[in-house]
Amino acid sequence: MVRFIDEAKIHVRSGRGGNGCVSFRREKFVPRGGPNGGDGGNGGDVVLKAAANKNSLLDFRYKQHYRAKNGQHGKGKNQHGKTAPALTIPVPMGTVVKNYETDEFMGDLVSDGQEIVVAKGGRGGRGNSHFKTSVNRAPKYAEHGEEGEEKTIKLELKLLADVSVIGFPNAGKSSLISKISAARPKVADYPFTTLTPNLGVVSYDEGKTFVVADVPGLIKGAHAGAGLGITFLKHIERTKIIIHLIDISPLTKRDPVGDYKILNDELEAYSPNLKKKPQIVALNKIDLTEANEQLTEVRKRFKMIGVEVFPISAVTGEGLNELLKQTARHLKDFESDASM
Repeated sequence: MVRFIDEAKIHVRSGRGGNGCVSFRREKFVPRGGPNGGDGGNGGDVVLKAAANKNSLLDFRYKQHYRAKNGQHGKGKNQHGKTAPALTIPVPMGTVVKNYETDEFMGDLVSDGQEIVVAKGGRGGRGNSHFKTSVNRAPKYAEHGEEGEEKTIKLELKLLADVSVIGFPNAGKSSLISKISAARPKVADYPFTTLTPNLGVVSYDEGKTFVVADVPGLIKGAHAGAGLGITFLKHIERTKIIIHLIDISPLTKRDPVGDYKILNDELEAYSPNLKKKPQIVALNKIDLTEANEQLTEVRKRFKMIGVEVFPISAVTGEGLNELLKQTARHLKDFESDASM
């Protein structure tokens, strides 16, 4: 089983620049040949590059140290040392890069092939041919190459999904994502079945698609570390729309409206911006007789607080067309606002 790792710390060091060379022409019939020491090559950069085929930071659990090669030293006859190649490290799309020591933001890699230089290679030193003057025609010195940069980098992966599905454990998030997409997450009847976010691609509106993620572990106190929520709340930050999936089965002995308010409080406590995102409320498990019997009362209570709801069954598929149409409308509005 592939483990989903969304945080990592790595140590990077760019290459040192090569030294410049001290050399003089030594050729037959060329008396008092002048300086001809070549320049040193630049050290290699350390580059992070977003790669579409990466979906976890797991590789960095096994390798934390990365070092680029040094530039070559200059040689006589004005031969310059080679610049070292950049050390390119692939990371998943959606990786946020920060300086581990200062927490300074360094970059956000969101598209395939996007790159940032996290450690610049040292500049190569100049050879003695650069220092020849009218009063010093035979300089016997050259520059040393500059040292490379050394940093500890923090990597944070935030999933690139258009829609996040949130809800209490066993609300049916994994069942929903498996019904509307080709994703096949684990489904079981015990709390915290889902230990990692699951991604699925949903087709709608004549060939258009959107990416949906189910976010595990949200319970009361998630923003402060309760359950698994604090680990995965950050994955909601990039999404455009939030679907609240609420279990209305009386067998859970939970209050649907209360659950909705609790989850919104957790979103706001983690980041006020999360609560501002467009939200859709889906009432799940209407295939159960007990749930269907109280559906009218639950809808009335949500209407009293000004919230439109969409009754669905993630098992039978009932109501999913209406839910997806509403999601598509929100996505269209989002795209229209973004283009203005």
